[in-house]
Amino acid sequence: MQLNPKSITSQELQGILQTSVAPRPIALASTLDKDGNSNVSPFSFFNIFSTNPPILIFSPARRVRDNSIKHTLENVKEVAEVAIGVVNYALVQQVSLASTEYDKGVNEFIKAGLTEEKSVCIQPSIIAECPVNFECKVIEIKELGQEGGAGNLVICEIVHIHIHDSILNEEGKISQDKIDLVGRLGGDLYCRTFPNALFTVPKPLVKKGIGFDNLPKEILHSVVFTGNDLGMLANIESLPIGHFTSDCELHKRAKILLQQNKIEQAWQLLISI
Repeated sequence: MQLNPKSITSQELQGILQTSVAPRPIALASTLDKDGNSNVSPFSFFNIFSTNPPILIFSPARRVRDNSIKHTLENVKEVAEVAIGVVNYALVQQVSLASTEYDKGVNEFIKAGLTEEKSVCIQPSIIAECPVNFECKVIEIKELGQEGGAGNLVICEIVHIHIHDSILNEEGKISQDKIDLVGRLGGDLYCRTFPNALFTVPKPLVKKGIGFDNLPKEILHSVVFTGNDLGMLANIESLPIGHFTSDCELHKRAKILLQQNKIEQAWQLLISI
């Protein structure tokens, strides 16, 4: 299938984007209007874009169905500050409720049973239930269009961070197991970063992997290994010394070792005796 984005409806395009660009982290954004009324709403068009300076961006897009804008966008234009909480499994149902399109002036903190807690550096409240909260100053709002579905990039600089002690490990760092974040998929689907769903991929930052082009032909053209398998095998600095086997049974045994992240043992198995 091939598509020109301009040849399909905004609803169809939104469905493709939200199901293929996923999972997406969720920003629970707490804002104030010029009269001091609180608002809290989730956004999955969200991520970190800089460490120095520390920048988060989220996008309250224009509604596809009627081209209206969200109260959060109105608020950050009136009071250029926002508290952004990250969303974990323990509060995902409350966050979903906070996304309800209540009338302006209705406090979603109350509707969703969330707790307002005084911030240190900004006016909007942080969300007590969020495992991490970022107090932010809005430094720019970049409008991407005027039609339904157009994003509005709210560029925020972090000025203060709150972290629940309950999500820290013995070293005082955030534990991915304990924080238990959720991600947004398409439609009504979410995903969860519980321990069994986590895996590691060594980053090739210090060492330089040999690459696919230097893999022995017996390994590169194996009918057993997938691209992921070959990627693991190609991320070593130098080939082991020896001749390499094309035996499929040995390749299958090596594949099991790779699934256990035992890369060196897999290579040793692939050397012909």
